[in-house]
Amino acid sequence: MSIAGAYVNGLFVDGARWDREKNVFAESTPKVLFDTMPMILMNPMKKVDIPDRPIYWCPVYKTSERRGVLSTTGHSTNFVIDMRLSSDKPEMHWVLRGLALLCQLDD
Repeated sequence: MSIAGAYVNGLFVDGARWDREKNVFAESTPKVLFDTMPMILMNPMKKVDIPDRPIYWCPVYKTSERRGVLSTTGHSTNFVIDMRLSSDKPEMHWVLRGLALLCQLDD
């Protein structure tokens, strides 16, 4: 079976870090504000074919401001997409920490 998708590289984790051994989000390392996210394969699938596992719907923003002008779609112009990423904690755990992925860091 061939994989039809896109690789995404260069994102930053804000509010947590990516545990590269377990492939899930983990608590931030003290005094480290951002972590780099490893390359992600975005593979299109039918909803019924997506495996049932603990996930976090992680928002991706262009910048760390996390706000922008509301567009006609009802989303902020700074918002890019929600990514379905593995987690071993409940979704609310990461929501309370403000976990998000960023396309770029502030200067």
